[in-house]
Parts: sequence; structure tokens; C-alpha cells
Amino acid sequence: MKKFFKLILMSLLSVVISVSVFAKSNVIYVGTNAEFMPFEYLDKNKIIGFDIDLLDAISKETGLEFKIQDMAFDGLLPALQTKKIDMVIAGMSATPERQKAVAFSKPYFKAKQVVITTPEKAKSLKSFKDLSGKKVGVMLGFTGDTVVSEIKGVKVERFNAAYAAILALSQNKVDAVVLDSEPAKKYSGTMKQLVIANIPAEEENYAIAFRKNDKELINKVNAALDKIKANGEYDKILKKYFK
Repeated sequence: MKKFFKLILMSLLSVVISVSVFAKSNVIYVGTNAEFMPFEYLDKNKIIGFDIDLLDAISKETGLEFKIQDMAFDGLLPALQTKKIDMVIAGMSATPERQKAVAFSKPYFKAKQVVITTPEKAKSLKSFKDLSGKKVGVMLGFTGDTVVSEIKGVKVERFNAAYAAILALSQNKVDAVVLDSEPAKKYSGTMKQLVIANIPAEEENYAIAFRKNDKELINKVNAALDKIKANGEYDKILKKYFK
């Protein structure tokens, strides 16, 4: 009788263990940088934004549970590579340089780099090369950092957050700020003393980053992105943040 109960107990334990292991494997840790309105930002200590709503939609399609961790942008890919997190969604461009280190999902948003400055200074800017000789604010590790750093004669001022760079611009501590287009529109829309310079810029694709060998996870997320775009859920999220 004791052996019978022992067998029953062992069976129950094996079921509990297998369920907990399955549950654990269903939890995906996602790194972001909540300094990038409207993609991810803090509202009453809660991370919200376009990327977060997109994650919720992906979660519903895949059954995966996403736990979001806020960290410095330039620490996201190192955290991914050292397995502190499993994915990165942070308005991150799938640049060739980054693709050497990590894998990316299908693109989920097209953006471009723009220059924010004062109306007076904007008149003299015809291209990014005209930033030469000026003090320009960029976000550490962002695409704008790379773009500006390649222009000869620019004094680059790096910031950890977009709002800090915009504040420096409003206080005349920098001449311009290079930032992704959508966050730039938010700032220039609320601060009337600032404008986006009318100069050409190349488009770039935002995508979700993974470790290269996590092919099953990449395939699940890509399939979910396809479904979300096909069933109209993506458009709903897009209209919510980009009216």
C-alpha cells in the first residue's frame, strides 16, 4: 500500500515538474529601453508604447509570456548575447553591423533619421553633411550616433535618453539633435521652438533581435507578425500611436 501511494506521489511530482518546466520555457525575457516615445516609454512607472502593444499581440498569437526588462540601449545586445534576456524590442534598426552579432525578425516598422534644431538653424541645413562644424546631440548606441559620427567636423554629444538631448538643444547646449523620425515628431510637436530640418534621409527597418541559434523562437515571432498584419491588429496598433 505504501509503495502504491509512493508511486502515485512520484507520478504527481513528475507531472508538476513537467508542467513547471513547460511553463518556464514559455516565459521569454525581453529587453527594451523605455526612453523612446512612442515605441516604449514610462507612464506612471509602467512601460507602454507601440512596441509593447505589438508584444501583447504576438503573445496572444503564440501563447508566449513576455517579461519586459528596461535597460540602457547600448546594453541590450550584450545582455542578449550573454543570455540575460531572450529578445530585444526597442525601436532597433536591423543594421548590417548588428546582423553580424544577432539575428532579426522580419521588419515591423520603417523609420528614418532626422535632424531636430531651431527654425533659424534649419534654414542652413541641406543635408546631413551640413552638420559639420556643429555640436550635435545623439543617443548613445542609436543609429543616429553612427550616422553623425561618420560626418567629419561634427562634435558629437552622446546622451542616454532622447529627452536629455532635446533639453540640451532647448538650452542651446547643442546645435541640433539627430533622432529617429517618430520620436522626433513627438518632441517637435510639443516644443514649438524646435523643428525637423527638411533634408533627405534614408529609411531604416525596425526589427526584433534574437540570438542567432534561437530559430524556433524567431520562426514563432515571424509567423505571429504575419498574422497580426493580415488580420488588421497591426493597423489598429499603428493608428493608436501614429494618428
